[in-house]
Amino acid sequence: MTTWITVCDTCKLEGWEAGDMTSTDGERLARLVEAAAEGTEIKTRRVSCLMGCTHGCNVAIQGPGKLNYTLGRFEPGEEAAEGIVGYAREHAASDSGQVPYRQWPQAVKGHFVTRHPPLPDE
Repeated sequence: MTTWITVCDTCKLEGWEAGDMTSTDGERLARLVEAAAEGTEIKTRRVSCLMGCTHGCNVAIQGPGKLNYTLGRFEPGEEAAEGIVGYAREHAASDSGQVPYRQWPQAVKGHFVTRHPPLPDE
């Protein structure tokens, strides 16, 4: 089954307006995640607002019939993007979506915000 990374492309970290405002922090993270996921089995998509503004930058890791996760408080950089994709690959390999802590990339540790159980089949 496919694991998806959903990236909030409207996230803006504190102080965003004082910097280069040509793109949001979420857009910058989305571009990096998309590049890191290229050539893998992981799918990516962007949405405008995951409603986690106090935890920006936010992503969701989701797969049918699996535990789903929201992660946040990322700085939009390559290390974060690689960690997010690395975790998504472990999620994809897991039957339940649960990934043992020892397999978590360092870049996602401390970034989990919520966990959602899979939806019922009916």
